Amino acid sequence: MIIKPKTRGFICTTAHPEGCAKQIEQQIEYVKAQKKIQGPANVLVVGASTGYGLASRIAAAFGAGANTIGVFFDRAAEGARTATAGWYNSAAFEQAAQSQGLRSFSIVGDAFSNEIKAKTIDLIKSEFGQVDLVVYSVASPRRTHPDTGETFTSVIKPVGEAYSNKTMNFHTGEVSMTSIEPATEDEVRQTIAVMGGEDWKMWIDQLLKAGVLADGATTVAYSYIGPEITHPIYREGTIGKAKNDLEQSAHQLQALLSDKGGRAFVSVNKALVTQSSSAIPVVPLYISALYRVMKENGLHENCIQQMYRLFSEHLYNENAKDANCLIRIDDWEMREDIQAEVMKRWAQVETDNVDELTDLVGYRQDFFQLFGFESEGVDYEADTDANVDIPNLV
Repeated sequence: MIIKPKTRGFICTTAHPEGCAKQIEQQIEYVKAQKKIQGPANVLVVGASTGYGLASRIAAAFGAGANTIGVFFDRAAEGARTATAGWYNSAAFEQAAQSQGLRSFSIVGDAFSNEIKAKTIDLIKSEFGQVDLVVYSVASPRRTHPDTGETFTSVIKPVGEAYSNKTMNFHTGEVSMTSIEPATEDEVRQTIAVMGGEDWKMWIDQLLKAGVLADGATTVAYSYIGPEITHPIYREGTIGKAKNDLEQSAHQLQALLSDKGGRAFVSVNKALVTQSSSAIPVVPLYISALYRVMKENGLHENCIQQMYRLFSEHLYNENAKDANCLIRIDDWEMREDIQAEVMKRWAQVETDNVDELTDLVGYRQDFFQLFGFESEGVDYEADTDANVDIPNLV
């Protein structure tokens, strides 16, 4: 079949297997060209098929030579419907790992469920014995609690009062004003239940009880803080409430793991184009302006560059963390001179000058590359088999 991008708002409903494979190849080549990471040996990545979770798995495997298990919720191709990008990404990762003698396994299912946790634990016991790094990078709009059966749905809203500011349709480049009504108390509760730290803690608790978490193990989850311009919709909004819960969970996990030399961190990462960030009003315009400024200053990093820096300079470097269980690799984004220039452009940007003041082209390209499109060296007019198997799928 000829696979073309089909979009609906901030979602692309198709994915290209060869384009996804090309993206994985480029990330692997980047990591292999860097200095070897002195870090983990056996790694579990929960939420391993896209974005920071995928980049973490690549950094661990091809940077540190680690054995990996990836857990993710993706679907295979069916009929005229392509597989999800995460499925194709994971297939390409497993193929590359296998070709280079790395041990890796993939589990597809609901990471929030007790069944997938139990399946993962059994796999760790049979293949690795124990893991010494657990990366938690789950991005989902919904979660069903494994014990109560309640299904929670997250929302992207301010808290307390309505919020108005500029936003951008990244497909058309139109800059407009948006206004978002505040969340209800129940919407805040549900967003915390989906995106907070409860499930992260459940994973670590069950790994500990099963005896498959090594002494001295590290666990890390991912967050974002960002500038004041995004705080009402992000850091001070429903997502921010959930991220606060995530960070509090890091302290609880640190206390739990410290007796055996373990560590728990939240890595505060740079703003990047992801399917999740594309859904947040205001954020695509901010990221487009940020990209332009950081590229002009030679400071731009993509997912794999961020994760390589996290693993090589921070996660296993005791001098690179603050006392609050946080690792700040958003430091380049939050530099005073970078933010001052972004805010200057923010005040000026409108539809007529969006291409001049921002990196809208780069934003669009990054968005479509999430789904395997606009990758160099791929013939998108060629007939492509959408049915791709994932090696070592458990």
